[in-house]
Amino acid sequence: MTTIQKGKATTLKSTFSRQTEVSTDIKATPSIIWALLTNASDYPRWNSTIVSIEGNIKPGEKIKLKSTLDAKRTFKLKVMDFETDKKLSWGDAMGKRVYSLSLGSNGVVTFTMNEKIGGPLFPLFAKMIPSFDNSFELFASDLKKRSRDNNEF
Repeated sequence: MTTIQKGKATTLKSTFSRQTEVSTDIKATPSIIWALLTNASDYPRWNSTIVSIEGNIKPGEKIKLKSTLDAKRTFKLKVMDFETDKKLSWGDAMGKRVYSLSLGSNGVVTFTMNEKIGGPLFPLFAKMIPSFDNSFELFASDLKKRSRDNNEF
């Protein structure tokens, strides 16, 4: 999926899935960004899209996430990919969210968040799932701001 504009989310829809992505450049070290992405209890303090996360964001661990998109629902997710300072993912049977960090030659990190949801039953409830675009843009913006606030440059 190609991001058209930095900081602006894009969504591709098909009959059986939906994929949303946002990407932004952050002037911070990968370790600063990674520390924010892997500290579950701190998410609500810096991230305006998250109500709470319970559990440890570590390989194979399970977490419980509440989002502002549906604060009454708790998503039970498993941490899948965990490559320190590079890639983190979690998900369930319906979808997977991937966070990627790529350090450029200019010392700027490109942060990308991509989520694909879907499956054979997706068409039955797709219209009930709100758009992720605004939430993804806020997430990226919040992460960028908090990373720069913690920056050691």
